[in-house]
Amino acid sequence: MDTVTPLNVIVDNLVEMTELFSDVAMGAGLAPLLVLMGTLLVVFSLGVFGVLTLGAVGNLFTAK
Repeated sequence: MDTVTPLNVIVDNLVEMTELFSDVAMGAGLAPLLVLMGTLLVVFSLGVFGVLTLGAVGNLFTAK
């Protein structure tokens, strides 16, 4: 049961960090726009990575 305490501390810190970030991110001027742009950048990056991964896997199984 020694691992329960550190896990609870980690989870509590993550929850608190998320709450603090959302308070700061939504509180000032252009911050929501920056959060939106960051989200779009992450989604775009994941999409590009997914397409490249599918292309690489497809290349493994196709004859040249």
